[in-house]
Amino acid sequence: MHHPIAVLDAHATAAALPYPALTDALAQAALDYHHGHIHAPTRQSVDYPTGATLLSMPSTANDIGIHKLVNIMPQNPQAGLATIQGLVCAYDGENGLPLFVLDGPTVTERRTAAVSMLGIRLLWQNSCQHAAILGAGVQAQGHAQALHALYPQCRISIVARNPAKARVLQEALPHITLTIVTEVPEDADVVIGTTSSETPIYHHPARADRLLIGMGAYRHDMAEFSADTVQASLHYIDDKTSGPHEAGDLLQAHVNWDLVQPIALAQHQPPNRSRPLFYKSIGCAAWDLAAARCARLHLKSA
Repeated sequence: MHHPIAVLDAHATAAALPYPALTDALAQAALDYHHGHIHAPTRQSVDYPTGATLLSMPSTANDIGIHKLVNIMPQNPQAGLATIQGLVCAYDGENGLPLFVLDGPTVTERRTAAVSMLGIRLLWQNSCQHAAILGAGVQAQGHAQALHALYPQCRISIVARNPAKARVLQEALPHITLTIVTEVPEDADVVIGTTSSETPIYHHPARADRLLIGMGAYRHDMAEFSADTVQASLHYIDDKTSGPHEAGDLLQAHVNWDLVQPIALAQHQPPNRSRPLFYKSIGCAAWDLAAARCARLHLKSA
């Protein structure tokens, strides 16, 4: 018997992944992944002859399996297309039947922002008064939306070296008040890096009254936060398995990996708030599986 498979476009995928429910799904997935109930091998990267890259990221659990295929196409903007293209296919964990297909870039944008929100929930007592977002790209947009959804009273500043790009972001989110600045405001209690900078752009001393979240530097040779700042902090990470290969901010700071804590542990062992905190997010397929769980519940209730 053949069952129809729902294929969700970007808009429908976003609707199926509301940030409150998605963050809840990630909290559970973080525990499942930490305890070995979710399997998510290191992503496979295959180069196109043109210099583009295909990334393959499967993940499985008892209830559901997913396979995320993402193409990174550097030449696409010249043709008016997004650099990242791809799909997330979801399957029933008991019988393997295909369930639905989600828009890959939308899943990536929303679950990445939600992973940062999980850090605020677990490391910062689920409170955010003034968030400063480094960068004004796609991930900055996703993080602004997530902050507005979960912490509507939070002030949001966009720290951008290119004010014109930041204004485009402002125009794309007319329902959210965004302040464009060139430096991190002194009273910002959460700073989130969303850039692809290869050299640190945040050089402020580590502070116990400010949570730092680094998600933009996704390669070992990238870093958004200075080594001195990172070294002076307690370290948490979303995926400790891949961290020693991909977490540029931590690698360039030469941290002791024995002391880096998985974010899952913070659910039962609150961090020492007397020390500065640095949370590194690099992403993994387990978080895409969490998004698929969230979408499955949404589609069942629709």
